[in-house]
Amino acid sequence: MKSQIDALRQLTHELLYLGMDGEPIYADRFRQLNSDVYNLAETLYRKKARNDEEEVILCTTLLKAYSATIYNHGDKEDKVQMLLDRSWEILNKISDSLLKCRLLVACYRETLEEELAKEAHIIINSWDGLFTSEQQELINELDKIE
Repeated sequence: MKSQIDALRQLTHELLYLGMDGEPIYADRFRQLNSDVYNLAETLYRKKARNDEEEVILCTTLLKAYSATIYNHGDKEDKVQMLLDRSWEILNKISDSLLKCRLLVACYRETLEEELAKEAHIIINSWDGLFTSEQQELINELDKIE
């Protein structure tokens, strides 16, 4: 399942940043990426994580994927709500970390509940100020949502 999650994360990132490099956006590539992201998200949605860490990664990746794609077969909102419910359960079980912060930001993107952003900022403020590229990317993502 890890390879599928990694593939979905990579496709979602490509879809979200399509054209940001100055290259033209072609309709067929845009359609294909949307289709690939949606179909892989649908496949992974039905899967169960083996442990808490994998559940955090799965929920974070699926929330971002569903947010990125334009496709919806009429039940996307219900699936996002189920993912949010799964996320609420796991957030209380895991310690403060980059992983938890990613899930908080993914949930905040969907709900705009200020408590999620506040908790993410508490974690970010606990970092030493010399951010890794992953931490900086997450900080930038949170800034854009806010």
